Amino acid sequence: MKKLLLPIIIVFVIIAIFAGIFFSSYNGFVDGEENVNNAYAQVETQLQRRMDLIPNLVNTVKGFAAHEKEVLSNIADARSKLAGAGSPEDQAAANDELSGALSRLLVVVENYPDLKADANFRQLMDELAGTENRLSVARGDYNTVVAEYNKSVKRLPGSIVASIFGFDEKEYFKADAAAKDAPAVDFEGVGE
Repeated sequence: MKKLLLPIIIVFVIIAIFAGIFFSSYNGFVDGEENVNNAYAQVETQLQRRMDLIPNLVNTVKGFAAHEKEVLSNIADARSKLAGAGSPEDQAAANDELSGALSRLLVVVENYPDLKADANFRQLMDELAGTENRLSVARGDYNTVVAEYNKSVKRLPGSIVASIFGFDEKEYFKADAAAKDAPAVDFEGVGE
């Protein structure tokens, strides 16, 4: 009887080990996915903060630069696209378009020295700069969490559990290729 009992115990121990690895991997994926979702929510929070600041900034600039309607219109259009973007990829593309429009706005601002001296404008620009910094940090944090999650999806034994339960790799928040080009700032005529 003892000889029969030993193989049964060994089988149960092996099953328990595999079950422990399986459940541990599954729970790790659930935690990882929630961490990715949380990090992305932080990116969205900063994108929303930025979108809330932009109308105030645009209205302040409008008072000084009424004839720069195209730049202001591009910002409003880009802001609308960002508000309507659903996926991280769509949000990244809309974010890049909005960043480009804001860069063009800063070029316009250089042509209006009185605007740069306005207290409301300076406050809004400081808030926008702070938001851009927070957004940059949130994107970096998101990409770090995504990297850890994607590693666990690719590594054994996690890759087996991930494929069984449909845990797929997550997309990184990437800058658009056009975002690598710095905006042209023209100081010609400034200070004359």
